[in-house]
Amino acid sequence: MSQNPFRYFKASPEIIQLGMLMYVRFPLWLRNVQDLLHERGIDACHESVRLWVDRFGTYFANKIRNRRSEAMRRFKQWRWHLDEVFVKIRGKTHYRCRAVAHEGEVLEAWVTKNHDKAAAVKFLRKAMKSYGNPEVVVTDKCPSYCAAMKVIGNERREETGRHSNKRAENYHQPFRRRERAMSRFRRMRSLQKFASMHLSVHNHFNHQRNIERRAGFKSLRDAALREWRELLVV
Repeated sequence: MSQNPFRYFKASPEIIQLGMLMYVRFPLWLRNVQDLLHERGIDACHESVRLWVDRFGTYFANKIRNRRSEAMRRFKQWRWHLDEVFVKIRGKTHYRCRAVAHEGEVLEAWVTKNHDKAAAVKFLRKAMKSYGNPEVVVTDKCPSYCAAMKVIGNERREETGRHSNKRAENYHQPFRRRERAMSRFRRMRSLQKFASMHLSVHNHFNHQRNIERRAGFKSLRDAALREWRELLVV
């Protein structure tokens, strides 16, 4: 029988999960989360919220990823969109790469110092190990992706176009808003850790309300919240 991971904390698991959800899902400062918890009658310091996210963010993200991995393997993600954004860490430029499926599911997020052929090959192999080999890979004509596709043997599956990769570019926006609220990152390791947990939480609660009817959207939202609460079952 596994030990309870919340055994050394005075706050209940439900409060820890709520504080972690507020901070990761929404672009809030730590003190904003503290004030929102106070309105609900919960006395928690902002440093406690920071500790909860650092300690249990990966714990909840892995649980979400394990639950969704089975469903993702049933339906082949035949079309991927690859894109990258620049991230400043202590004045130095890093690259945050993303692979987005054709239905909007963020498959993989990877932070690297150099966006060259070796980094692109490592990123693609990591994503393919979990989700298989896609039939079409849409890129933004980045030379490193073109070279990596030749190494992997998918150069004939690459597709480029002026507006073909808008899906991947738009999915950087939620993380950009979260990054501004956190006043940037100080270390590459912390960026990769938070990007991984933000990816899982964003996928779990992300429903395209523009293509769903109101009743269907409410049903999906309620189901996502119910599954989120069930993650506390050890």
